[in-house]
Amino acid sequence: MFLYKLKRTVKLGIKSLWLHRLRSTLTALGIIFGVASVIAMLAIGEGASKTAMEQIARLGSLNIIVKTVQPAEDQHVTGQQQSLQEYGLTYQDAERFRGSIPNAQVIVPIRRVAQQAWYRNRKVPIEVVGTVPWHLETSPVRLIMGRFLTSADLDYRQDICVIDEGIVAQLFALDDPIGQYVKIAKDYYTVVGIVSSQPLTTSQNPQETQDKDDSKKQAGSGANAGNIYIPLTTVKNRFGEMVVQISGQGSGNIQKVELQEIIVKVANMDLVLPTRDTLQTLLERFHKKTDYQLTVPLELLQQAKRTQRIYSIVLGSIAAISLLVGGIGIMNIMLATVSERTREIGIRRALGARKKDIIFQFLSETLLLTFAGGLLGIFFGSAIPFFVTHFGNMPTVITWSSLALSFGISGAVGIAFGLYPAYRAANMDPIESLRHE
Repeated sequence: MFLYKLKRTVKLGIKSLWLHRLRSTLTALGIIFGVASVIAMLAIGEGASKTAMEQIARLGSLNIIVKTVQPAEDQHVTGQQQSLQEYGLTYQDAERFRGSIPNAQVIVPIRRVAQQAWYRNRKVPIEVVGTVPWHLETSPVRLIMGRFLTSADLDYRQDICVIDEGIVAQLFALDDPIGQYVKIAKDYYTVVGIVSSQPLTTSQNPQETQDKDDSKKQAGSGANAGNIYIPLTTVKNRFGEMVVQISGQGSGNIQKVELQEIIVKVANMDLVLPTRDTLQTLLERFHKKTDYQLTVPLELLQQAKRTQRIYSIVLGSIAAISLLVGGIGIMNIMLATVSERTREIGIRRALGARKKDIIFQFLSETLLLTFAGGLLGIFFGSAIPFFVTHFGNMPTVITWSSLALSFGISGAVGIAFGLYPAYRAANMDPIESLRHE
């Protein structure tokens, strides 16, 4: 019996809405745009947040990254003739870390040098990464072919290198790079392995970015094609520690930097922050000026998650306003509909319809409008992120929770804004309603 009454009421609601197709469509547009905006905004926010957190996670949640930065006081003397600037991390710092931090599982010192790599008649700008065999334990790169550096390579300063796949595509074309010789500066290095390419996301310091740009200019290069990994001892022996910068007026300065980066990896997340504090204490004790920067990916990850929650709440609130406006539009139209159908309501009451039947009839019409608008809103809301990703090159992520949330809100809006017109229709005096023209 209940299903029969429900089916009949829904049919009456569809018939009533179909008689005023244009008005019903315009009323549903508010819900459609509201639901679509909720889904699109949450998808854009989720995509941006996911990208940021993936970049941070690639740094390693168990890593603590110490980087060399140029002190503020040294920046003021840059450009003076024959100035010598010595700053940054040292090999002695790496040894101190090994001896003073029992929680450290792996300590990776890194030296970076901007250069150009030659193979036959092809040349590409690259970044030489002087490192140690256990570099892969703290890095997002993975071995694809061949082998990585070994302790023997480090001890005997071998002229070997491991290149990333970005360089393979530009430098070797169709040739097999394993066993080939790559010329860097004046020396030749045998390629023994290939690793995956990963963007460098460890640095957020503007001055450090400027230093890298200056180094690239000295090497006569543009954007790096990728990294070439060479034993740290070989890099120290071949490239030294001095970098000469010459300005257009003939003035210049000499910079001495031993290491650009030291990565410390601990056993578990509970040790990250205590180890960070220990590193900070050691650096403050042995460095007279602030020529270093500590980056803790775990803290960045936690901060990114907090930012994501705030961002999602703000975007969701903005989108919810459009749903609220759509709900007000539905209430306005339903009140007008009740006024137009006053005589119909009186006839139904005279024939025995109860108040709850009238409420159910008008509420069903409101829910039909909001559910139809919600379904169309989900369709358009799912299409918007696709176009944003395709044409705007911006990652977006549509989650089932956002679809369910937006559709649920549209239903709640229909109930909330449809109850008053339905109650108003049900409480009309039947006799007065029959007299209405």
